[in-house]
Amino acid sequence: MIKYLILVAGMSISMYGQSHYPGQHQGKLKLDDTKNVKVLGFDLHDVKLLDSPFKDNMVRESKWIMNINANRLLHSFRTNAGAFSSQEGGYFTMNKLGGWESLDCDLRGHSTGHILSGLALLYAATGEKMYKVKADSLVTGLVEVQKILNQKGYLSAFPQNLIDRAIAGKSVWAPWYTQHKLFSGLIDQYLYCDSKPALEIAKGMADWAYEKLKPLTDEERKRMLKNEFGGMNDSFYALYEITGESKYKFLAEFFYHEEALNPLMDKVDNLNKKHANTYIPKLIGLSRDYELEGGNKNREIPEFFWNTVVDHHTFVTGSNSDKEKFFEPDHLSEHLSGYTGESCNVYNMLKLTRHLYGYNPQIKYVDYYEKALYNHILGQQDPKTGMVAYFLPMKPGAHKVYSTPENSFWCCVGSGFENQAKYGEFIYYHDKGLYVNLFIPSELNWKEKGITVKQETNFPNEGSTKLTLSTSNPVSMPIHIRYPSWAISAEVKVNGKKQMVKTKPGIYIVLERKWMDGDTIEVSFGMEISVVPTVDNPNIAAITYGPVVLAGKMGTEAMAEPAPYSNPKLYNDYYTYDYKVPNSLSNKLPFSAKKLENNILKDKEKVLEFKIKGTENTLSPIYNIHGERYIIYWNLTK
Repeated sequence: MIKYLILVAGMSISMYGQSHYPGQHQGKLKLDDTKNVKVLGFDLHDVKLLDSPFKDNMVRESKWIMNINANRLLHSFRTNAGAFSSQEGGYFTMNKLGGWESLDCDLRGHSTGHILSGLALLYAATGEKMYKVKADSLVTGLVEVQKILNQKGYLSAFPQNLIDRAIAGKSVWAPWYTQHKLFSGLIDQYLYCDSKPALEIAKGMADWAYEKLKPLTDEERKRMLKNEFGGMNDSFYALYEITGESKYKFLAEFFYHEEALNPLMDKVDNLNKKHANTYIPKLIGLSRDYELEGGNKNREIPEFFWNTVVDHHTFVTGSNSDKEKFFEPDHLSEHLSGYTGESCNVYNMLKLTRHLYGYNPQIKYVDYYEKALYNHILGQQDPKTGMVAYFLPMKPGAHKVYSTPENSFWCCVGSGFENQAKYGEFIYYHDKGLYVNLFIPSELNWKEKGITVKQETNFPNEGSTKLTLSTSNPVSMPIHIRYPSWAISAEVKVNGKKQMVKTKPGIYIVLERKWMDGDTIEVSFGMEISVVPTVDNPNIAAITYGPVVLAGKMGTEAMAEPAPYSNPKLYNDYYTYDYKVPNSLSNKLPFSAKKLENNILKDKEKVLEFKIKGTENTLSPIYNIHGERYIIYWNLTK
């Protein structure tokens, strides 16, 4: 078994795009982004996680991020600039990072951007100064590199020639994508850590980009946009929002990708065979444009895209894609491979979901968010080491394949640095009242209302949650409790007194009154087993309990070291992994869908463990299955 050393530190971290939503970071924005939204997000520092698997993930992630030496992260930047790093250029003293951070990888430097975001989010989520101290050391190093490069504000771990190759339409691996990660990290450092040097670096980079791109012809622009560019439009809209400078708006609009987006404007599903994570950030950028400028297309295109992906391209876990690409709509049963569910896609779909929810706070957005959060993001991290998985395989008998601490640094490692730090961001929203969206142990400090809300829950092991309000003065407002679409019933008590619930699943339960110090709200939802068939083949089905996907635990037969970890000595191991599924392992069940529902028995109280009657199969939440094989989709033979 590979042993990974994770040293001390404090708490957690995540990718693609600065983490800002309307209602946040007041006082740091020149432009108003709240005029086109109905509900607002809380700042991350207003929500503290209490003990739960989410906080456990955050603690593990923070140990890893704090253990990555800042000089190692800056080494490729300093090498590109010709900056002095140590005697003989660090040949003896600098232990270089491997994988996608190798000095000969076109994407080198992307992890530093993600880690800047992760540290900013950790600082906001915990208030621990060590995250800001480490981030400041990275920012100081980047200030030095930008100055030494002396290229009108250009900053990267690679030379400008890679950008030139993208502009010329020559082969190169996504330099603007990498730049986007750096922009995002620097902007997050300003928004969450008040780092003015980070903002100045980002503005310098944007000024360089303006001078570089403004002379291009439209033909050159369109050719350049064929190369993956992440969410560059998102970053430039963020700078426009922060500074009010129109040249940054120009840059954001420069990255409008007609070939990808115009068919969506015409309500055409053009996603088949398209690289999924190239698409999603483009829609996040458009959403930012809608928040600032309005415009029907800026709202309708992301909404059509979201509905199309969620309704026709998404597995039961909330994840999408096979070998990183979308496939024909509703053809899920044909794509149960070992390379499904890229984690970066889920990260970006959750970001897009938050933006769309702000305009139209429908339960469907929260239901999807919850599904993807529990079934993909929460279980992406290996509890033994803190490493993360690139894919969530749907292949029967596959297992999660985790990164390594020194020699992976895939895109999903980068997004993972952020994922684990920001679990508090969608639990609560507000307008004049409060919206309780997710049932995660946490404490909200709503300063403007002078009220604190503590949520205690063992969800989803139990379908209940308790809210306790603390306030020095009575507060009159509505509190909206999500009534999930998966729930079969709801019971609500206020201060122990049962309330009449007239609403149905898929609508908020609204409790409006004058709230006093010590008031409590207790909510219990009925949860049931469901068999969820694929649209294209009713005999291929998954099993859920409430929002949780239950997978069959299949043991470790034929899993040889370094499994379940990637082998960095093999080329693109995460992408070519041989799962060596034993021939004896079968996903066949002798039931129809209805009979299967009736033959699944809960094995333990207050723990999500189940048995399939008449078989030796046991079921557990997919987020709890690590280091062994599993089955998500079953072949029903009756």
